[in-house]
Amino acid sequence: MTLYETLSEPQGQTPAAPRWSAFEGERRIASGDPVDVALATRDAVARGAEQVLVFDDRTGRVVDLDLRGGDDDVRGGVLARLESASDPGAAAEHRGPGRPRLGVVAREVTLLPRHWAWLGAQPGGASAALRRLVDQARKGSERADRVRRAQDAAFRFMSAIGGDLPGYEEAIRALFAGDAERFDAHTAGWPADVRDHSRWLATPALRSPV
Repeated sequence: MTLYETLSEPQGQTPAAPRWSAFEGERRIASGDPVDVALATRDAVARGAEQVLVFDDRTGRVVDLDLRGGDDDVRGGVLARLESASDPGAAAEHRGPGRPRLGVVAREVTLLPRHWAWLGAQPGGASAALRRLVDQARKGSERADRVRRAQDAAFRFMSAIGGDLPGYEEAIRALFAGDAERFDAHTAGWPADVRDHSRWLATPALRSPV
C-alpha cells in the first residue's frame, strides 16, 4: 500500500465539502471550514502578515476575500460566496425557462437533425434521454474525473505557492504521469506545509487504481 492510499484528509473533511486552506508564505495557518479560515486570514492580515493566500481545496484556486468589517461581515460574505458557487441554477432562474427550484435548468443544446430524431424517439422524450446519457457517462468516467480534478487542484496550488521550489517541474510531470514515487521524491525537500498539502491534494491522482 502506497503513501497515497493511506494518506488521510486533514481534519476529516471530505472532498465534496467546502474546504479552504490559508497560507502565510510557506506556512499553513488555517485549514477546514471556509468561515474559520477567512476569520483566521483576517486576523493574520491584521497582525501584519505580508502575504496570505487562501485556496479552495476542491479546485486549488486562490480565493479572493473581502475581509473588511467584523466577524459577521466576513462570515456573511463567505456564506454568500459558497451559496452562489453551489447553486448555479439560482442565476438561471432569471435568465429563461426551466424549473430551477426543482433542480432543472434550461440550456441551449445544438445537435444535428438525426440526433434530435433519435432523442425524440426515446422513452420520455429528448430531455429524459439526454439526462440518462449524461448519468451513464458520469458513472463510466468517475475514476478519470476524480484523477483529473486532483491533478488540476494540485497543479494550481503548486503553481501559485511553489513554482520556484526545487524540483517543481519534475514534480508536476510526476503528478500528471500518476507517478507517486517520483512525486514524493521531488517534493521531499519542500517546506513541510507546502509539501504535505501538495501531496494531500494530489492523493486521488497518485494512489493505485481500485
